Amino acid sequence: MSALSPAIQDREELVENPYLPYPVRIDDIVVETEDRNLKTFKFVFLNEQDEKKFDYHAGQFAELSIPGKGEIPIGIASSPVEKGFVMFTVNKAGVVTTHLHNMKVGDIMGIRGPLGNWFPWEMLEGKNVLLVGGGFAFTTLRSSIVYMIDPANRSKFGNITVVYGARTPGMLLYKNELIEWEKRDDIDMHITVDATDDPDWKYNVGFVPPVTEEKAPQGDENTYAIVCGPPIMIKFTQPVLEKLGYTHDRIIMSLENRMKCGIGMCGRCNIGRELVCKDGPVFTLEQINQTPREY
Repeated sequence: MSALSPAIQDREELVENPYLPYPVRIDDIVVETEDRNLKTFKFVFLNEQDEKKFDYHAGQFAELSIPGKGEIPIGIASSPVEKGFVMFTVNKAGVVTTHLHNMKVGDIMGIRGPLGNWFPWEMLEGKNVLLVGGGFAFTTLRSSIVYMIDPANRSKFGNITVVYGARTPGMLLYKNELIEWEKRDDIDMHITVDATDDPDWKYNVGFVPPVTEEKAPQGDENTYAIVCGPPIMIKFTQPVLEKLGYTHDRIIMSLENRMKCGIGMCGRCNIGRELVCKDGPVFTLEQINQTPREY
């Protein structure tokens, strides 16, 4: 049999257009916060093959694409162990997000991805894991928690400790899940708010860094920390983790930056030579130390 012609070989080896989103339908919308500026959208793929191609890991992000409006990079809030849908929690902050917030169940739009790297799950197996999150950046940590406590995965990890904070009780995400996680005996939950006048509030009051210093386990060669939140929270959590004994190669951070294209072409999200959308968004503090100090 003769070899394929170069033209046919080219067609056989074509890579899918990375700018082309998968069509999805909004299947459910949940208002997460009292100001109604944060909503969780559950999407289902219109084509079964597209769902199979969208093979992601906890820690990755995707571009939510709305024809005629644009697209936005958002961390994936669902977990790979949750099948049949993909989920994102979106803050209303601009043209695209405002339009998305006005959309309804049943509306059609697009998702492009999955994009970026992810938390180093194989390296974390057999280790204790501390997760520190703040605000609506808790999305990929929600994905991570669901992944780790899944019955098929829980035995792969040691102790799991979570410190999660928001400005007020009404700004916490995934409230029902937080309650369920706190009831479990295989995960140590520490919920905090900056301030509250709720007399029935039974959790912590204080910023995430000091609560982390009080509640987090000591760092050692068997314990890693994952940090995801606004830059100011990351900045003040770093010295706390260092004080607790976490070495820089065991502090794993998910960074937010001015991501646009999501595939490293536009160059808007660079920190020095690193592109957050392509080389990240997950970096160790050891890696970040080699870049200009933006975090």
